[in-house]
Amino acid sequence: MLDLQFLAIGLTLLTLFTAYFFRDPDRNLVAQQNAVLTPADGKILAIRNLETGDNRLEDRAIKISIFMSVFNAHINRIPVAGKISRLAYHPGKFFSANLDKASLYNENNVVTLETDDRKRIILVQIAGLIARRIACWVKTGDYVYTGQRFGLIRFGSRLEVYLPPDTAISVSVGQKVKAGQTVLGYLS
Repeated sequence: MLDLQFLAIGLTLLTLFTAYFFRDPDRNLVAQQNAVLTPADGKILAIRNLETGDNRLEDRAIKISIFMSVFNAHINRIPVAGKISRLAYHPGKFFSANLDKASLYNENNVVTLETDDRKRIILVQIAGLIARRIACWVKTGDYVYTGQRFGLIRFGSRLEVYLPPDTAISVSVGQKVKAGQTVLGYLS
């Protein structure tokens, strides 16, 4: 009898955690002109200036890495309006998403967005140690809007944003960010 109570309590807690994890909070968008909103809830792990050939943009870029723990909402949002010009899924490993090697080796989905004024922004959804599924709800050719939901990474993951090198960054390493609310920076 006691074993069944523990099982029931355990299953109830698991159900509550799963419902909490998959929450999809409404957000009031802060869509200022030229603002790039963060596409994920989480913590800024790194901000790096990358040189030509050293990144997914194949040009100079600023790379911002965001770690989403199991306690963050995992719905991903479009950071700035534009057209999806390319999607590329890459199978891979499942290292812990807070490690730099996750960026190189883990399963990921690359979403290339081109703004109305022809600036390219790349979003990389990266699976983590526990995350084994990446969902992407947009297709090549779709026109997307700032704050629009575009995907989900399940159970702890990482999202990286590649921005043009002249973007004025307004976040810092260690800062907690909210998708569709926190401004990463401003396009020039």
